[in-house]
Amino acid sequence: MNSTTPIKPGYYQHYKGGYYQVIDCALHSETEEWLVIYRPLYGEQGLWARPLTMFTENVTIVDELIPRFQYIGQTKPN
Repeated sequence: MNSTTPIKPGYYQHYKGGYYQVIDCALHSETEEWLVIYRPLYGEQGLWARPLTMFTENVTIVDELIPRFQYIGQTKPN
């Protein structure tokens, strides 16, 4: 098992425009799949978990591949 966190904590922007804070990563207890632990910076701001492969995948928008979540840094966006 590799214990190195596979994604940088900080702030990300979803391709639909919302901002999110990545808190950390965790391993699924049964599959050892990496999960990204994050929260939206809007609404109730509860914690969410998404498989790393989904978090880092590209999506096709108008025939262009773009990241589902784009890292924007360590500073909370306004």
